Amino acid sequence: MNPPDDAVAVTTAFDELGRLSFAEHSLESVLQRVTELAAGVLPGEPVISMTILSGDRPSTVAATGDLAQHLDQTQYRLASGPCLAAATTGRTAEIVDTRSNTEWPEFAAEAAAAGCDSVLSFPLPVREKVSGALNVYARQFSAADEGVRRLVSRFADYAVVPVSNMYLYESAVERAEHLAAALDSRAVIDQAKGILMERFKLTPDQAFQALTRVSMETNTKVRDIAERFVATGDLPTS
Repeated sequence: MNPPDDAVAVTTAFDELGRLSFAEHSLESVLQRVTELAAGVLPGEPVISMTILSGDRPSTVAATGDLAQHLDQTQYRLASGPCLAAATTGRTAEIVDTRSNTEWPEFAAEAAAAGCDSVLSFPLPVREKVSGALNVYARQFSAADEGVRRLVSRFADYAVVPVSNMYLYESAVERAEHLAAALDSRAVIDQAKGILMERFKLTPDQAFQALTRVSMETNTKVRDIAERFVATGDLPTS
């Protein structure tokens, strides 16, 4: 591909990214497309992956080939390597030549054995507390190339949007699940209180105290006590 063709391919790739709609694509498919387009326009026929940190646990959410998956998993297993460094520090990490690397020697040796000469991991821009990196594994180009760095940076800017949306969606689902569980717990506890109030002529506070007392005596959650009482009519004893 000659330089004019390179420019056209890059422009076309980013035009496509700009047109991607979350209404028509899943968030995962958007991430996959980002990595595929990056692999198509970066020199050296690289394989691309995207690492996301959830807590301290890394995972690969998109990849364009088995080599990228393998080298990501190698770093996760070793707990060491450029993709983890970029994701955790927010700074670009690179191996210009896997055959002469001293910072991550064990990973570099495995990468070289797998046929990967050069690695560039670019951190995703900080957004919605998301940590991650876009990883470029190549056989033919130098990770020190500034043109490559600029392109990878632009792809990372596009990638962070669906990644952050995934984080927000998962957080919203988790909050909704917690709220639903809380409402379910409240409903069964109120039902148990009502039975106690009617059976023993207790006030609402006295009924709740009876449930919590049994909870403490039996080391059982109040919700579980209430569910059993509603189902059987009997309060467990220690």
